[in-house]
Amino acid sequence: MNSSLELLYTSLTLSVNTFGWVLLGLLLLRFGWVNVARIELLSRFSFRWILPLLLLSGAAQLDWAEPRSSRYIVIGAIATLANLLLSWGYARLQQLPREQTGVFVQAAFRSNLAIIGVALCATAYGNSGVTVAALAIAAWTALYNVFAVWVLGATMSDQRLSLKRIAIDIGKNPLILGIVAGLLISLPAGPPAPFIGQLGGLISTFYLPLILISIGATMNLAQLRGSGAVAWKAVGWRLILAPTLSVGLAYACGVRDIELGVLFLLMASPAAAASFIMVVAYRGDGTLAANVLMLTTLLSAITVPVGFFLLSALSVI
Repeated sequence: MNSSLELLYTSLTLSVNTFGWVLLGLLLLRFGWVNVARIELLSRFSFRWILPLLLLSGAAQLDWAEPRSSRYIVIGAIATLANLLLSWGYARLQQLPREQTGVFVQAAFRSNLAIIGVALCATAYGNSGVTVAALAIAAWTALYNVFAVWVLGATMSDQRLSLKRIAIDIGKNPLILGIVAGLLISLPAGPPAPFIGQLGGLISTFYLPLILISIGATMNLAQLRGSGAVAWKAVGWRLILAPTLSVGLAYACGVRDIELGVLFLLMASPAAAASFIMVVAYRGDGTLAANVLMLTTLLSAITVPVGFFLLSALSVI
């Protein structure tokens, strides 16, 4: 009984310490206590500098003498492709309009792993969680970008981007650059400079909450009134089906403990903010994309701790 209560407390703490900041940002916006323009500036600064530094810190602490299994990264990539193909097939079966199909499919396979995902990993496992998550975030972020261009180009627009342009955009991504820099730091024999680990701890403690507040402070709940069946189906796929498929596949392949926990937290994260930006750029259904983004962000405060509790109770993470 005590063990179950401890697991429940840990899971609730995971939600409060991550999504509580998002709720605070939402309340600050509701009462008019934040400047939206400054919040957007903070978000851009975070994406370009703070999050890359956090991921650099995690990657720099990778121990090449005892490397973590990369199996869960490959399995996560396979699960991402599976979610893409299955959701696309479902959208075709439901005869969704082209402008909604792209939104639905992108929501199914693309999570907010670089912001909320890494925050969840830091809360659940500390610097070890960030270290394990860093390589997965680099690999899956690149994959997300390629798949998003493919899906949106095929479903929403006659526009086509060359593979060269996609590669350039991925190569310029600050998050990937931060991870690559961290890996380079970790290469020499011996542990990295102590301040690298301290940097990650400081960002997790003091700056991640500001980033999460900025997410809540940019959410417009008034738009949720127009949410329809497609939005709710996309939410169900993103928060329930996608992580279930990913964890099930990883478990069947022997992934356990912190790797399985990190995979779950990254895959169970809400829809990525970049998905909305790309939908608008391709002249898709921006309202649907915004609704999915907000609904998944709000409801993941429930689904993530429930999933984490169940996996912990089963002693697989």
